[in-house]
Amino acid sequence: MFDFFRKYNKFMMVLLFLLIIPSFVLFGVERYTQGDSKGEKVAHVDGQDITRPEWEAQHRSEVDRIRQRAPNIDAAMLDSDAARYATLERMVRDRVLAAAATKDKLSVTDEHLARLFASDPALINFRDANGKFDAQLFARATGQSPQQYEAAVRGAVVTQQVLSGVTDSAFATPAETAATLDAFHAQREIQVARFDPAAFAAKVNVSDGDLDTYYKAHVAQFQAPEQADIQYLVLDLEAAKKRVVLNDADVKTYYDQNQARYGSKEERRAGHILIAAAADAPAADKAKAKAKAEELLAELKKNPAAFADLARKNSQDPGSAEKGGDLDFVTRGAMVKPFEDALFALKKGEISDVVETEFGYHIIRLEDIKPAVVQPFDQVRTAIEGELRSQQAVQEFAKAAEEFSDIVYQQADSLQPAADKLKLTVQTAQGVLRQPPADAKGVLTNRNFVAALFAPDSVERKHNTEAVEVGTNELAAGRVVKYSPARTQPLEEVKDKVRAELIAERAAELARKEGEAKLAAWKADAKGAALAAPVTVSRQAAQSLPPPVVAAALRADTAQLPAWMGVDLGTQGYAVVKVNKAVPRDPPAPEMAKAESSQLIQVVAGAEQMAYYELLKQRYKAEITVARPQEIAIAPQR
Repeated sequence: MFDFFRKYNKFMMVLLFLLIIPSFVLFGVERYTQGDSKGEKVAHVDGQDITRPEWEAQHRSEVDRIRQRAPNIDAAMLDSDAARYATLERMVRDRVLAAAATKDKLSVTDEHLARLFASDPALINFRDANGKFDAQLFARATGQSPQQYEAAVRGAVVTQQVLSGVTDSAFATPAETAATLDAFHAQREIQVARFDPAAFAAKVNVSDGDLDTYYKAHVAQFQAPEQADIQYLVLDLEAAKKRVVLNDADVKTYYDQNQARYGSKEERRAGHILIAAAADAPAADKAKAKAKAEELLAELKKNPAAFADLARKNSQDPGSAEKGGDLDFVTRGAMVKPFEDALFALKKGEISDVVETEFGYHIIRLEDIKPAVVQPFDQVRTAIEGELRSQQAVQEFAKAAEEFSDIVYQQADSLQPAADKLKLTVQTAQGVLRQPPADAKGVLTNRNFVAALFAPDSVERKHNTEAVEVGTNELAAGRVVKYSPARTQPLEEVKDKVRAELIAERAAELARKEGEAKLAAWKADAKGAALAAPVTVSRQAAQSLPPPVVAAALRADTAQLPAWMGVDLGTQGYAVVKVNKAVPRDPPAPEMAKAESSQLIQVVAGAEQMAYYELLKQRYKAEITVARPQEIAIAPQR
């Protein structure tokens, strides 16, 4: 069983990427091949092609959405080749599963979708006091229209239907579970001797000839990439907001029409007595509960002051009974509708008739009222102006974007005219690389923008780039001020670096040879072994040892202990490992054992789901026709 998961860990890695991350997939595409990309086919599923423009559109949509939700996310991560390729894999997966759903005639009814939306807590914030859904607020907050969200949810439900038959039936036998978990939690008591290259560095002597030889053998490591010093402009919503001119009358009108948003709602303090009766209780039980409530109501009508005492003695609401039925202050929308309707129809001090809800029968008393409070116009004016500017900024951006694009193109020798016209600031950056480094920020992480900077017209003629879309409602244009082509750094320029690398390499080799010699000697006579104190290691507790050391210890044959082995740590030197014994795992608590078994079944379900998906890909002839980026290529299994 454990060998199965190790053998097919490629499938497991892809499964996690395809089946868990797609809800948050952020990515898009770029050219992986030369030539015209219009209509280029990058994949096909069930006889239908996916084109590069579709891929690019998905890129913009997903990246924009994630940036709205997580503005501080590392933009370079969103723009990596691995992330871009993942989007295409997700698109293929979605189409494969959609084809399977169509073939199996799977669908989602409007009623089922309505129930999902009604129970979705994330949508509550987009409803007003009357329960009406605010589509504009939803679109601004999520970057999606309600129709797009509905389509996404409908697709997700159908996808779940396609795969649930496989995942819901997954299981692992007790023997498989025990074997897998025992292997996973394996522990060994070991002793280690480390041979650190730093201890051998002083023994390394290198001549100028050695440096020259090493430099020539590794000249590819000493390349200075092409780079450019640039100027650039960014036009975004913040810049567009500054162009919005607000009319005082419009600001006041907006306040008058939206006063409920700028204050507190009316609050009512309720007390109640509950005689519980489930909605699906037998009619006789419900009648008995109602009769009890009616009896208490009659008693209250004779003596209203007894409400708190009767609540303590009779109410079956454990949260409020001991407090005399007090529910504290609530607003509309906090209680179930029949209760709320009755409460907000009362006057202070009044007691309601018996009110039936899904929880049973209530007698409600209105204890107090906090009236709604609306903040004065002067106190919220700044907030209203900010909101109006945000609302109008999109339209203003569209107007400014056209001007921006025209000016940077027509006056190609300078960005200043566009900056002056649109009140933007010319920014600068030095040492910009064609491949954005991990610490790049802002628009300099956008590959399309950087590619435009390194286009021949920009590099050779120092012309402005075209206006490049770098995000939702965000354009950038730049120009190269100084360009330095890629070059090989001469030895004299990198001599210190060459010396350090050569010494480190030779010191690591000396450490390895010393370690191998000690390993042979200690195997022959363990009495003289200079080993560290014994420690117990496992996959979960490496005891600060390098992973290769722990992995080697766990591979040792426990039938022949103690076992000696050497571990080459490369630039970290060498380690001699003595495995003394296998340490049995303490029996897990029942709750832990149950959780581990459940997790294993999830892993099994994931593997079976991945296998089923691979079958569907073959059935619907799914294929990606662009190359997989090397950075996500999975190494062959040993």
